[in-house]
Amino acid sequence: MQIPAPPARPEAILIATTNAGKLHEIRHGLAGLPVRWRSLGDFPGMEAPIEDGATFEENAAKKASYYARRTGIWALADDSGLEVEALGGEPGVWSARYAGPGARDAANNQKLIRALAAVPSDQRQARFRCVMALASPTGIATTTTGTVEGLILDEPRGRNGFGYDPHFFVPGLGKTLAELASSAKNEISHRGKALRILRSWLIQNREE
Repeated sequence: MQIPAPPARPEAILIATTNAGKLHEIRHGLAGLPVRWRSLGDFPGMEAPIEDGATFEENAAKKASYYARRTGIWALADDSGLEVEALGGEPGVWSARYAGPGARDAANNQKLIRALAAVPSDQRQARFRCVMALASPTGIATTTTGTVEGLILDEPRGRNGFGYDPHFFVPGLGKTLAELASSAKNEISHRGKALRILRSWLIQNREE
């Protein structure tokens, strides 16, 4: 079946993630835009692409392009994760499956803390990195990147957020990401920063 040419401006965008936490943050960060948001739940039975890229940029672009081509509408994909300096940048692109395929947050966090057992607390510098890719069915339209710097704590703190948030301490705030309210987290987080750049792009693109 031939896919019709997409509109020059995205009228509908598929948020291509199965992660409920990411979906909530993306919807919140892009709320109010004149775009009809779609989710993967609107396309039951669609297989996910294999995330085999060596970088966040490669994986985000691959996912966005894949879903845009398969659905015929614009697609927004996020690839993000934790980079710990003492671990040579790990878990990196493997953040969501650090403890193995299908691993849950608790298992990933446990493996991370074990890996840092011999590293002093003041040498546990880390950053969260997020890359977002927006694609039409004919190719990538734009990518945006955001980062946030912090330290890894042994003991989790806070009940908000997801993933490694309870162990990611932001010195300037004296709190972990999981101790912040959603609005405060979005102001300083890697995903929040990437979303603000993307939001500006979408507004500018619509006004041109």
